[in-house]
Amino acid sequence: MDTKGTIERLKDQGIQTIRVQYPDQFGVPRGKDIPIDFFGDALEEGVQFCVSIFSLDLASNPAVGTGVGDEVAYADMRAVPDISTLRPVPWLPNTMMVHSDLYVRGKRLEISPRQVLKKIIDRYQARGMEPVIGTELEFYLLENRDGQFHTYVNRMGMCYTSGPLIDRRGVLFEIRQAMEQMGCTIPAYNYEFYASQYEINLLHQPALEAADTAFSFKQAVKEIALKHGLLATFMAKPRNDGGGSGLHTHLSIRDTNTGKNLFEDPKAEHGLSQLALWFIGGQLAHARSMTAITDPTVNSYKRHVLGSFAPVYVIWGLDNRTTYVRIPTERGKATRVENRAADAAANVYLTYAAILAAGLDGIDRQLDPGPPFEGDAYALLDISKDPVLPQDLGEALAAFEADEDLVAAMGKDFAKAYTAVKRLEFSRFNQYVTDWEFNEYSFHL
Repeated sequence: MDTKGTIERLKDQGIQTIRVQYPDQFGVPRGKDIPIDFFGDALEEGVQFCVSIFSLDLASNPAVGTGVGDEVAYADMRAVPDISTLRPVPWLPNTMMVHSDLYVRGKRLEISPRQVLKKIIDRYQARGMEPVIGTELEFYLLENRDGQFHTYVNRMGMCYTSGPLIDRRGVLFEIRQAMEQMGCTIPAYNYEFYASQYEINLLHQPALEAADTAFSFKQAVKEIALKHGLLATFMAKPRNDGGGSGLHTHLSIRDTNTGKNLFEDPKAEHGLSQLALWFIGGQLAHARSMTAITDPTVNSYKRHVLGSFAPVYVIWGLDNRTTYVRIPTERGKATRVENRAADAAANVYLTYAAILAAGLDGIDRQLDPGPPFEGDAYALLDISKDPVLPQDLGEALAAFEADEDLVAAMGKDFAKAYTAVKRLEFSRFNQYVTDWEFNEYSFHL
């Protein structure tokens, strides 16, 4: 790489700052802003960070037993920019961002979410296959008034509408413009079912590019909203009077040589290839254990309730929004599998990695998903008898740790660090006295 030439071209464009960043295990952007005169050093040598960032929870409490804390004497890691991901940051003047790969003592950091995904993509590529992903992300916009967060727009019943009635400040339009300037196409966006909830669709891309785009998108939404005095949250269920926010993941697999969609088979039942059915079988086989990744917070499990349009039962169906896996109606090149489990707070790299790992296991073991479920699962199935997703984060973590195949695919070191931090989070929650508990019990008992 011509580092000097790259720096000169950036200076000619008026660029003054480069944000060198990477996702932590929560999907939160971590990084440093580098003045352009020092970016050449970053390209050549990387940017130093403490690896123990992966041992902390969101409140900066250190978890015990992660393998990346005191066990490595709080060592440094290097973030090496992936120059192919360099993008403008339209909401900041003269600034670009770049995603990075992480190294410790000359070796790739195997617990890095981007590296976890890249390893699983490599396994597909070794079989001559390329996973392709499109994502629907939901979020809320909230406004701080008198120290309380209220809905930005308090309008129910406006689903699938757009314009000033549901976005008086034009925040969504600004987000779309920013993403287009970053080279990321948004094919559609709209107001969702609940007050102040929005959904934006991201274009189908190869899996790593899709993850980088979704990661950048969540960052753009939060920072642009903040410029308007709003809180954008991807929290699974931020309000008692609203629904949950999902990260619906649409997946297909292309033949590396021909570009053919390998999930398509117009002669087969439902238009789905045997490969697609095996992929679905893998989704169902690992659904419970994947939940620790796709639904990563204690709040996540308030979304998976009957009638919520979030999955409760481990089943698949054709164009059925009450199932765990839904097969949209489009066929041909658009044939795809939609995993509806993940909530919007999930780390996109880890979510894609887990879903792809499960699908590949289904392909390798030729897992039969059985016939598609028909009808309203919420009404027709019994939560005490039929297979359901974990009911809380602790149950999900136990299922993940017991799934040897998924742990091996994502990496034992990753699983060790991830579960240690998440168990600390779950323990802290279980010890916390909530407002609900005080209001429910204190005056009567």
